[in-house]
Amino acid sequence: MVKKPWRIIPRPLLETILNNHAQHHRVPQPLILHGPRGVGKTTLLLDRLLTDWNKAPHFTGYVDFAQSVEGQFPWASWSSCPPPSISDCRKSLEQCLESMAERGVRMGTITAQQVFATLSKWHGLTGALRTVLLAGGSASKSPVPNNRAASPAVLWDRAIFAMSARCDAAEIDRILGFGEKEKVSLSVEEASYFKEAVVALKLAKKVLDVQQGWRANAIAHMNRTGVFSRSLTHSSTDWPCLLLELLSQAAEVDHFQPKLVLNNIEVLKHATVNDDISVSGPLYHDSLIWRIIALGANERILPVILVTSDSYYSYEAFLEFGYKDIFISRETFGWTPQEAKMHMVPDYFSHKEWNVIAEVLGPNPRHLFELYALKQSKYYEKITEDKASTFEDIVDAYLAYLQITVLNPAMDRALEILQKFAIDVCNGEVSKDRLRFGAPWRCPPQIDDPILRMEWAKLQLMDFVQALVNTEFGVNYRIDYSEEILDDPSAVALLEVGLLYAQRDPPFLRPISRGIERCIVRWFVQQQMQLRFPNKIQFLCHRIIRGRYYRHLMVQPGNKY
Repeated sequence: MVKKPWRIIPRPLLETILNNHAQHHRVPQPLILHGPRGVGKTTLLLDRLLTDWNKAPHFTGYVDFAQSVEGQFPWASWSSCPPPSISDCRKSLEQCLESMAERGVRMGTITAQQVFATLSKWHGLTGALRTVLLAGGSASKSPVPNNRAASPAVLWDRAIFAMSARCDAAEIDRILGFGEKEKVSLSVEEASYFKEAVVALKLAKKVLDVQQGWRANAIAHMNRTGVFSRSLTHSSTDWPCLLLELLSQAAEVDHFQPKLVLNNIEVLKHATVNDDISVSGPLYHDSLIWRIIALGANERILPVILVTSDSYYSYEAFLEFGYKDIFISRETFGWTPQEAKMHMVPDYFSHKEWNVIAEVLGPNPRHLFELYALKQSKYYEKITEDKASTFEDIVDAYLAYLQITVLNPAMDRALEILQKFAIDVCNGEVSKDRLRFGAPWRCPPQIDDPILRMEWAKLQLMDFVQALVNTEFGVNYRIDYSEEILDDPSAVALLEVGLLYAQRDPPFLRPISRGIERCIVRWFVQQQMQLRFPNKIQFLCHRIIRGRYYRHLMVQPGNKY
């Protein structure tokens, strides 16, 4: 058996679409690249696009919020992983934008005057600049001039002068990337110009930090009580949005064309608060995206690409942030079976092996890569030594791996979500519209019994899977403008744990891959076999009286993924 290394296969159409968007120096809308897990979105960016997007005059900042998540698993939804802290996510974003702004300073497109004008447009600076000057004067033990009658512009110049005296020259040279040769070639005026711009960025961050410190008690109160304040929420994204505005203003065709790629943007929604000046993860997420939209609509913004595997961004996010075209949507599902066969046969799999793969797993690129890695392993060599064994045994072993490591933990998490839904119903926290007459989930246990809640949750999940099986795992959730299936807590749970995906166009609700679909069916059969006789009778009665039936939402023939 020849061990051929796996290669990254180009996707000309999608690459052309993304390249066309990235070639603009400013755009009116952010772009969302979304699709199920395992279709190669991150691979496409890292191995095919970012190299060209970092060739002069282009410069791309890349932030992967999943790097803040501990114990990452490639198939797991971020809602099922330990949540990162919002401060870590914010730090990674700010460091990326600061490095981009420093590049803008080195290119001469971001100046101290521009920083002051942009900062003063959105913020009152007098009190914060006085605080900075007082703190600097007490630290240096030098007399502080009277700043009471001074204008913000005068205070800014004084603060720039004071910070310049305290800044380390070596640090400024490091930020500007100047060696001895570059410093010698610069005139005194040019060196002063660059230094002033670097100090202005530091001062702007210091001013915003001072103002954020004043709001610390108010933010802590907001987090504690659950009330909402738009101004406090937006204050948490003041610094990254200021840098985005500066970079957008500095963008110039064929000279400096910055771009920003935010991968796994949905991680922000699950981040937790670990300090007194941070808002919750969902608020930070919404504020950041909303201000990116506003900047693009009002003044145009550098190309921002949001990458996600959460189907919330395929349709629901568009409505929550305004209307169905508020983002540029680019949805990818990897390869079609015909495309995958063209790339995989005969380089990686034989025709006979491919027929098995297409039937059992589908063309999902991550499935194909993991199966090929298993095929190259010593386990495959050991299996093939047994003449009675076939390639189907390798596929069965891979399905068992998916069942144990991916699907069963996700189903356990879905059961937890359904149990929490039952508790919320008992506490009156679920709207009556969602508990309409005849809904299968309308009557959870009314007593505080974990065993009863677990049995109810399992019955609901089995009923939902049975309904999906009856529709051949293809549901149009917007046919005749009917979105009733999205009221189903079982559907919401499976979407949250990442086993189902609600795609945008056409609007189908389906498993993320054919391999995951088979694992869901295996889970359902296993649960049926484990039911005790009373529970089996209860399940059958539920199916007859209150069972889900979604056959009227079935997809049209020929649209099966």
